[in-house]
Amino acid sequence: MTALVIADHDNKTLSVATHAAVTAARAMAGDVDVLVIGHQVDGVAQAAAAIAGVGKVTKIDAAHYEHWLAEAIAPVVVAQADGYSHIVAAATTTGKDYMPCVAAKLDVQQISDIVSVESADTFVRPIYAGNALETVQSSDSVKVVTVRATAFDRAEEGGSATVEEAAAGDASANSSFVSMQATKSDRPELTPARIVISGGRGLGSAENFQLIEKLADKLGAAVGASRAAVDAGYVPNDYQVGQTGKVVAPDLYVAVGISGAIQHLAGMKESKVIVAINKDENAPIFEIADYGLVADLFEVLPKLEASI
Repeated sequence: MTALVIADHDNKTLSVATHAAVTAARAMAGDVDVLVIGHQVDGVAQAAAAIAGVGKVTKIDAAHYEHWLAEAIAPVVVAQADGYSHIVAAATTTGKDYMPCVAAKLDVQQISDIVSVESADTFVRPIYAGNALETVQSSDSVKVVTVRATAFDRAEEGGSATVEEAAAGDASANSSFVSMQATKSDRPELTPARIVISGGRGLGSAENFQLIEKLADKLGAAVGASRAAVDAGYVPNDYQVGQTGKVVAPDLYVAVGISGAIQHLAGMKESKVIVAINKDENAPIFEIADYGLVADLFEVLPKLEASI
């Protein structure tokens, strides 16, 4: 059996999520190939070829793949799917967009957001905001699977796979790229960051969120937020950690002024070390925290930032 991993990238850099997807795919099928779709992606293809355990990299390069429209990407994946037992992608924003289309075109079920591989046809995925784990077995001839990248180790470097080029498909006649508004930051990207400092409703305003940002800059950390903080307009929604936001599993997660609603915990409870700062000693966040500080964040954060 051979699995085909769809590379996640920005046309310049191969994402860490792809390395995790390769690890998961190797547990499913043993042999792994990688498909790189995009525009001017020679560097991405070479990075994929350097992943240990990858047998072959197929590169499909065209201008209409630059922005990863599902209507254009899905047919290409389906065209390359012949002979593969598993089609695997990271459960990123893009992966969640085009993989259901792939499953529909192949007339199979999609198995979403897995956190463990039990065998070639059996997988474990979280349900009920991560409060329960569901074991799913598929009898489909080809398994279409998205992988929660934070649940799998990053595949090592050291591979020397061959890179082949395949013909591009047609641009989608039903959709076209118009524009993108992206937040630019010198801080680490939230999902793969080793340290994450998140703020919640307890900060009280967008101005007070600067306390989080100053601490994050000192630690070289990414900045996150609870949904309550995002809904209140303190920060953009791409900061949101939780069931309806981003899932993170850093070495250190610091939750400041976050009560710990179940939806937020679903996005960060796999963090290796969790530190909670909240003036409410009964806040649910303390139930999963490795270290908890019951204190006023407006007193603690300036002292903490000054002492680093």
